[in-house]
Amino acid sequence: MGGYRKLGRTSSQRKAMLRNLTTNLLYHGKIRTTETRAKEVRRQAERLITLAVRERDNFTEETVTALVPQKDSAGNRVKREENGKRVTVYNNVERKIQKDMPSRLNARRKILSNLYHVTEVPKDGRKKRSMSKSIDMAAKLFNEIAPRYTNRPGGYTRIIKIGPRRGDAAEEVIIELV
Repeated sequence: MGGYRKLGRTSSQRKAMLRNLTTNLLYHGKIRTTETRAKEVRRQAERLITLAVRERDNFTEETVTALVPQKDSAGNRVKREENGKRVTVYNNVERKIQKDMPSRLNARRKILSNLYHVTEVPKDGRKKRSMSKSIDMAAKLFNEIAPRYTNRPGGYTRIIKIGPRRGDAAEEVIIELV
């Protein structure tokens, strides 16, 4: 017997579907799908969460100085006249950044290779590119999901059966993060 379920799809379709389901599970916290798909998604999601839990605190903090444009009360950049040209005024600001250790960087890359990019659109329904923001799923795993499971040895997901689907009577389940 093979190490995975084929789910009646070609390998590229299967990988894309499982990647999409895993991304949605980690982003939303729960999804509704068929039982066999949920069992495959559970394998991928638990591997990624285990990786995030293991590398959660593996970073160093550094203080860096950055040039940040000065802004007025309306949020526009402040400009001044220099040698006949309008030049933006910058301030030096010290910021703390997290610098990943090599093993955490490797874990971040593995996580991002198994998940799709998530773009959050405003709730009001207007799908403007300027109003949407990109979600860093690796950061969400490290900062939000992994701290919940630090003392848990495994079993980060739960599958709840909800009965047969109306159209084809496939067994439907809800898979959620515990």
